[in-house]
Amino acid sequence: MKIRILPNLTIPFDPERYIMDEGLRNAVEVAIALNQPLLLTGEPGTGKTKLAFKVAHELAKDKGKYAFSARPLEFYTKTSSSSRDLFYLYDALGHFQAANIKRDVGQGTPQTADFIDLQALGKAIALTNPGALDRSKFKTPLEDKAQSSVVLIDEIDKAPRDFPNDLLNEIENLEFFIKEQDNYRVSRGPEQRIVVILTSNSEKNLPDAFLRRCVFYHIPFPSPQQLLEIAKAQLGGATQYTDQLLSELIEKFTIVRQRAVRKPPATAELISWLRILEMEKIFELDAAAQQTHLRDNLTILVKTKEDLEAIRAMM
Repeated sequence: MKIRILPNLTIPFDPERYIMDEGLRNAVEVAIALNQPLLLTGEPGTGKTKLAFKVAHELAKDKGKYAFSARPLEFYTKTSSSSRDLFYLYDALGHFQAANIKRDVGQGTPQTADFIDLQALGKAIALTNPGALDRSKFKTPLEDKAQSSVVLIDEIDKAPRDFPNDLLNEIENLEFFIKEQDNYRVSRGPEQRIVVILTSNSEKNLPDAFLRRCVFYHIPFPSPQQLLEIAKAQLGGATQYTDQLLSELIEKFTIVRQRAVRKPPATAELISWLRILEMEKIFELDAAAQQTHLRDNLTILVKTKEDLEAIRAMM
């Protein structure tokens, strides 16, 4: 059987379509007012990471005192991350190799700054007061105009346990030191703001001292009515689904979540499933053909063999 080349259904994230409930919006506003990081938990796929893009977009639209960038500065935590990585990276190996090459050809010693690159929170701090910085200390280009930023620290629970505790002073005071440049100090300018959003999948507990300095919010899984609103927003005004058919599909999705043993599907998977079914014009099919398409596309929702067998037996 020939493989069909289907249309690319990937749609760039549009922050205008991100739906925040009142609890989440309140948590964002409280974190901004208290100048504390907002720590988010919730199932994977419930919109924790995308919230930072929504917040940056909303704050950038406000043409008031603070000049916010429309996109967050992003840091994706790894199991090997250290607290310094959030502020800057120093390429020690590259510096060493360049120094040896220049020495061998009789050239001068390379500048340390050429191997120092600011990272998400470090860049955000620098951008609040770029005019006061000695930019010869690092290679990262900065705009001359001061600006505020949203910083996303994604999946902080992946990091070693010492990572959050090592950030306590830096996040509270919004400053850091570049050790390789004689502990050069970079601190936040008083006229701009930095909003820090952290996400966690709760794979391990975070230290109490760190939690005390955060505003916490758990994003609950949406209700069927909220799922309907999210689906309509994400599918856009051109969708051919009726509210009734969307409600019926969301009901089937909810049953799949209830029957899944290992990995219940999340909101992001629901939207992907609905886009595929819409492309297949499921709304033009009779009940039997619809059921066949639902069963054939279960692999979008179900990610383990155990769950696939359980759901197929039900359908």
